[in-house]
Amino acid sequence: MQANPVLTEIDERGVASLILNRPDVHNAFDDVLIDRLSEALDELAGNDKVRVVKVVGHGKSFSAGADLNWMRRMAGYSPEENLQDARRIAQMLHKLANLPRPTLAVVHGSAFGGGVGLIACCDIAVASDRARFSLSEVKLGLIPATISPFVIEAIGARQARRLFLTAERFDAGVALRLGLIHQVAPAEQLQDAADVFISQLLENSPHAMAASKELVAAVAHRPMDDNLLGDVAQRIALQRASVEGREGVAAFLDKRPPAWTRD
Repeated sequence: MQANPVLTEIDERGVASLILNRPDVHNAFDDVLIDRLSEALDELAGNDKVRVVKVVGHGKSFSAGADLNWMRRMAGYSPEENLQDARRIAQMLHKLANLPRPTLAVVHGSAFGGGVGLIACCDIAVASDRARFSLSEVKLGLIPATISPFVIEAIGARQARRLFLTAERFDAGVALRLGLIHQVAPAEQLQDAADVFISQLLENSPHAMAASKELVAAVAHRPMDDNLLGDVAQRIALQRASVEGREGVAAFLDKRPPAWTRD
């Protein structure tokens, strides 16, 4: 019996681990893994007990991109079947990028192709100093199309042009300089580095963090005009009047922890 390709675990703090579980093929993507990821993201988004989502890979790699056996099967798909399959990937990535919870990629080993896309979709990414990365699609005669909006947002168009074309492998230091990841840690301290971010996130208002993610998406790349100024003014006005907004200010003035840290 085939193991579940995606596992979810939720601890007592509300930290959910979303675990890629195909270690025998370095957590490579296939249609089943993509569907399971999409389902798991829907479940986590609907679970009010979840405060933070951590994305990790089981085994030696984070994710080595597309499963070549799946790619071989897709070669026989009709154009419409191929398009539907690609849309499922794009929709799964969109769900991860817009999950109403803070997301943290914890990267070890190899992260190639779609694995880089998963990292770019997460809000925060930490990587082992032994991690290696590549946008390797052109070596297979393909292009990194469905992950491109998220990768380009993370590293910029200029760097994407280089890496999409060369398919070169690069290390965690380069990934840090590119902006793909936020911190590099020695392999044996990777989880400790992730835990620092998780502790910081758990101190913050859950609804304010979700609203902050929406704020970034709404403001990025928009012109500084009256529409934008009106939008951001409306957002802060609503947040000030929210339950957590009132609680946070009151807790600060009363010199006590806010309610969400005591749940």
